[in-house]
Amino acid sequence: MNRPFGMLAELTYGCPLHCPYCSNPLDLADYREELTTAEWQRVLTEARALGVLQLHLSGGEPLQRRDLEELVASARDLGLYTNLITSSLGLSPRRAERLKTAGLDHVQISIQADEPDLSDRIAGTPSYARKIEAARLVKELDWPLTMNVVVHRHNIDRIGRILDLAEELGADRIELANTQYYGWAWRNRAALMPSRAQLEQAEAVVRAARQRLDGKMEIIYVIPDYYSQYPKPCMGGWGQRQLTVTPNGGVLPCPAAHTLDLPRATVREHSLQWVWEESPLFRRFRGTEWMPDPCRSCDRREVDFGGCRCQAFQLTGDAARTDPVCHLSPDHRVVAEAVQAANEGAEQGEEDLIPRVRTVRRA
Repeated sequence: MNRPFGMLAELTYGCPLHCPYCSNPLDLADYREELTTAEWQRVLTEARALGVLQLHLSGGEPLQRRDLEELVASARDLGLYTNLITSSLGLSPRRAERLKTAGLDHVQISIQADEPDLSDRIAGTPSYARKIEAARLVKELDWPLTMNVVVHRHNIDRIGRILDLAEELGADRIELANTQYYGWAWRNRAALMPSRAQLEQAEAVVRAARQRLDGKMEIIYVIPDYYSQYPKPCMGGWGQRQLTVTPNGGVLPCPAAHTLDLPRATVREHSLQWVWEESPLFRRFRGTEWMPDPCRSCDRREVDFGGCRCQAFQLTGDAARTDPVCHLSPDHRVVAEAVQAANEGAEQGEEDLIPRVRTVRRA
């Protein structure tokens, strides 16, 4: 059995932004009983013993946890590489200095667009200026900087300007990831999905930028699943290399697996090792034995592992079905119809987007 290489620690689902593509659960009130500092420290210790080397601190907004510096210091003492995934709202110079002292290794800042009005409208709150200020602060403190951009119908035509902004800010890496349709993004799919023409233009811009910035800035570009011929492997394979821990201690093979109708596993009831090795949740889709045809007889079965289980469930109601993104799936028509609607339907405006709601934290 493989050991997990990375762990996503979703410290809280509290967040100052209201992005309409947020992948957090819709039932945010169910996650108010957050793990305590001591519980998170135990989880980190168990994760390191299990083989985890990279710790991604996320949310919601992880800066809303007052014990963030303490958790970073604990991770450093365990030898974990720490990456803060943040909106950057709350990353003041003083807070940044404390995180630096605690041993934080890397900062990943989300940005919604390359100019204030559009960025703030998508984020649902004035935030662009503070994000730019925070990005500059990260570079001043000599942290590696990744900029994270969720790409969709409303910002994809500005992808060249977004890349220019990342270059201007000295980003070491930029992730341009087309929207994955879970959580709030599922509710907003029709208003977020780009057209084929938009994608083709964006891909040409990205190719040119990769040539121009080769050796200076790494550019990761993830195309939408719905436009792919084959699906992507779920987190490198279900329960193969990654795991996620939610704010209330749930353990998942991927961040969207809370949507599935499967037995839950939590660090408040079991050790992380038991969850990884023995829990029905992690064993359910690990490997290839569970696969139906056409996956079972496909020579790509150990390449994409049947695709995304959460996407299969979202689109068919059965997590064991072949991911409908695959052109060989018997359910592929549901994806083809969504793509056709995005290319032939009425233009969806920003006013059609449903923003992510607030949640009340109770640690």
